[in-house]
Amino acid sequence: MEGREEDVKVGANKYSERQAIGTAAQSQDKDYKESPPAPLFEPGELKSWSFYRAGIAEFVATFLFLYITILTVMGVSNSKSKCSTVGIQGIAWSFGGMIFALVYCTAGISGGHINPAVTFGLLMARKLSLTRALFYMVMQCSGAICGAGVVKGFQKGLYEGNGGGANVVASGYTKGEGLGAEIIGTFVLVYTVFSATDAKRNARDSHVPLLAPLPIGFAVFLVHLATIPITGTGINPARSLGAAIIYNKAHAWDDHWIFWVGPFIGAALAAIYHQVVIRAIPFKSRP
Repeated sequence: MEGREEDVKVGANKYSERQAIGTAAQSQDKDYKESPPAPLFEPGELKSWSFYRAGIAEFVATFLFLYITILTVMGVSNSKSKCSTVGIQGIAWSFGGMIFALVYCTAGISGGHINPAVTFGLLMARKLSLTRALFYMVMQCSGAICGAGVVKGFQKGLYEGNGGGANVVASGYTKGEGLGAEIIGTFVLVYTVFSATDAKRNARDSHVPLLAPLPIGFAVFLVHLATIPITGTGINPARSLGAAIIYNKAHAWDDHWIFWVGPFIGAALAAIYHQVVIRAIPFKSRP
């Protein structure tokens, strides 16, 4: 790839206005200017090393996310008594804590999405191109599959005997209730992402981008506390897909559509609410 060294030097900032989490939010320019909407297709990205390293960062982050969180779920599921395990609260902390750490680590490289629903919400808000969004989603799903696969490779019996971390609608709840939980849970997450990384807030208050991973991780923690008993908490299609593919039992696929449709609806609603209602930014290109 010609000009790679130069691309590495400028690549992190070359498309910064289209990476809402981290890269755009951490601009040192405190004079606020509304960034123009990202084009649907950005051919120049495909020639930039920053584009590919961002995808790699999303892959590795989602891999680590699935590895740590599913191991935590397996440990809780395998425990003989609640007193000897971290319980639901521990699972929620595992998911929220990993998102906090991984967003912090990858924000300046890829924007720290680690979730196709977050990527979709930012695409809806025209914060990144369709090209980048599709690439991120593929890398996120690939990382999730590999992360769940490594957990299964460590101890197949434990993994398959305890549900593999796959998301299903719990007994006693309807599919509609499960879908509603996923929609609202993802809305909370994506709305927090928009609020925590808003460039306008950054222009007023320099500590906002530094603290952005904290409210995002805390939102994931709180949503898990509320919805683990209902769906096991998806709010991340890559996480649900990775566990379903590696576990690969019939019941893991019965409700799988919920963990794509729900998060995407929730992300779209959050994008519309934040951009149109809160920020009063129309979804159209400016002249």
